[in-house]
Amino acid sequence: MSPMKDVRVACLGAGYFSQFHYGSWARMPGAVPVASCNRDITKAQATGLPAYDDLRLMLESEKPDLLDIILPPVAHAQAIRTALDCGVKWMICQKPFCKDLAEAQAICAEAEAAGATIVVHENFRFQPWYRAIKGALEAGRIGTLQQATFRLRPGDGQGPRAYLDRQPYFQQMERFLVHETAVHWVDTFRYLMGDPEGVYADLRKVNPVIAGEDAGYILFDHPNGVRALFDGNRSLDHAADNHRRTMGEAWFEGTEGTLTLLGDGSVHLRPFGGLETEEILPPDGWEGFGGDCVHALQAHVIAGIREGSPLENTAQDYLKVIQIEDAIYASADAQAKIRLE
Repeated sequence: MSPMKDVRVACLGAGYFSQFHYGSWARMPGAVPVASCNRDITKAQATGLPAYDDLRLMLESEKPDLLDIILPPVAHAQAIRTALDCGVKWMICQKPFCKDLAEAQAICAEAEAAGATIVVHENFRFQPWYRAIKGALEAGRIGTLQQATFRLRPGDGQGPRAYLDRQPYFQQMERFLVHETAVHWVDTFRYLMGDPEGVYADLRKVNPVIAGEDAGYILFDHPNGVRALFDGNRSLDHAADNHRRTMGEAWFEGTEGTLTLLGDGSVHLRPFGGLETEEILPPDGWEGFGGDCVHALQAHVIAGIREGSPLENTAQDYLKVIQIEDAIYASADAQAKIRLE
């Protein structure tokens, strides 16, 4: 595309989380939202955009440059294939990407053959605190990183009504904590520390009304001897006015200091042997989701389309996240560490 041309964006899906997508597109320089499609057309109409209940009709009528797919995994493949058939060359697709690894691999091959690019909407790595932590790690602020811990504590998983008011399909997911939630940190840990070389997982179900697991530990072996622990329990909380801002707390510990992420989105550096801390990122003031990470991701994609800048989380690269997810479940089933190629 011409570097100066605005990107015409059409959206597929108008469920709970789509509000953050639409809100971002409405204030995105270089992008023009042109239409919304949803099987319940009243939800598409509620976005204020030209509304459709048929994807092919929307694509043929509006001819968007970019399709933003905001649907659950079971609907991804069909939507992408329809878009490819209609000549769409750019897509963003929500995570988890496709139903399984085989389907994701097939979709990647079909997109590549059509000359199309898909970016998976894996937005947590775009949260401002992880960008600040990445910068501090690369600058050597804590010396040699030895280990990292993230404690997931959103506090939204207790009782028989868990998730029903926001995302009720969570209750029926046979693979839940890892497939729906921990993949965010599989990807974020990759971003911060490189691809893991092995995983060990101990998963369990705390709330009996949930079909899948909702708590557990995952230990990652990252390059250069770095170990990372994901400690997740959706029934417990952490100290925060908004438990969905960071979803928990994190520590990155090195030979010369420790970086701490708090529930308000602030990041602090304590030097090794010291008591005083330096605030390297102030508390987050964004009232929406996750430090405005949806907007950061979508702006990243628009810059890639308009300016040709490198894209993070293309679907082909994201296949690695799905492979790691499969290894986590295999580890939990076997009660053994799984090595990754």
